[in-house]
Amino acid sequence: MVAVGGHVLFEYGDVKLVSGVASVRKSILAMMYGKYVANGTIDPNKTVKEAGLDDVQKFLPIEERATIAHLLMSRSGIYHPDGGGPLEDSCPVRGSQAPGTFFCYTNWGFNAAGTAFEKLTGKDIYDALETDLARPIAMQDFDRGKQKKTPVLPDSRHPEYHMYLSTRDMARIGLLMSTGGYWNDTRVLPENWSNSLTTLITPASELYPLGFRWGNQMGTARWGYGLMWWVWDAPRLPRGMGVGDYYGAYSAQGTGGQYITVLPSLGMVVAHKVDLATATVKDYVSPEGYMTMLQMLISSQCQDSCK
Repeated sequence: MVAVGGHVLFEYGDVKLVSGVASVRKSILAMMYGKYVANGTIDPNKTVKEAGLDDVQKFLPIEERATIAHLLMSRSGIYHPDGGGPLEDSCPVRGSQAPGTFFCYTNWGFNAAGTAFEKLTGKDIYDALETDLARPIAMQDFDRGKQKKTPVLPDSRHPEYHMYLSTRDMARIGLLMSTGGYWNDTRVLPENWSNSLTTLITPASELYPLGFRWGNQMGTARWGYGLMWWVWDAPRLPRGMGVGDYYGAYSAQGTGGQYITVLPSLGMVVAHKVDLATATVKDYVSPEGYMTMLQMLISSQCQDSCK
């Protein structure tokens, strides 16, 4: 774990270890989209059909209307196999939801967004990761050779674009987001792009599959969704009343314990990672467990004197 707040840096564990970041990859891809949306290379209103994202299963007419923006907000209404097993328990029936109207967290849409990025920019996703993010923010452990996609054929032509980073480089991603896209005095992300990614689009009460609504049931967290980033969704209460510290918070989150969380009200960035290559299920950190650790870190009231 790496936690950065004000002039305080707290590190625990091997923060240099490069390993898979699971679904944190999706939030990073959304950041990478910004440059090309801003310069007109990517039109987020282009449909999946226009972008050439036809798959093993042909699009239904209603699915053809889905746009790149719908993929980023996980509201495409396209429920195709993604190599992750049967969809019956995780997605509605195909053709039942119009694009833009219903949130469903499905890897098909995220993988297709990766394919769209490469088709529309003409760049390999990992080359762009290196040139557009890793180098500008001086990632310390980035290794282009460790980045690799995983095919999901015969289910889909769109592979999973796995990313492999160290915890301290994940923290740099969070710091970049927290500054509105600046690294030192250099703008890396387009103006307002970080705000666009972390503006609430889907409230926590509308998440699907239902398992993603765990926070509402527990009463300990309310993560809704923006553009490939989880966004804090709760009434605005004064500091000290339980949720004040989470005002404006947003988070990249991945299976097993991969997190980049920005807490603007505290000026804090937290990066947490579990090495999925060596960990067993008992080593995984659940969303509940992570929120407990996060709250303990916040409650510690660590100031400049902490080391």
